[in-house]
Amino acid sequence: MARDTMTVRIQPQTRKALDGIAASLDRDRTYIVNQALEAYIDVHKWQIDHIRQGLREANAGAFATEAEVNRTIARLRKK
Repeated sequence: MARDTMTVRIQPQTRKALDGIAASLDRDRTYIVNQALEAYIDVHKWQIDHIRQGLREANAGAFATEAEVNRTIARLRKK
């Protein structure tokens, strides 16, 4: 697969941490950065997808009832 080169500026402690992780996994820094970026993108895509779904539901008027909200709050308070 073709790869693009991208230059970023990072804090020295971040580079040191990346190098430490790379060394402990016997991988190069590029591998670690790519894994970190993929994980970041996956999490944010998930969040954006769920926010959009919630907005679609809200725009359609699909809200939880007051009773459903109260049951959920009561359940969470027990934890």
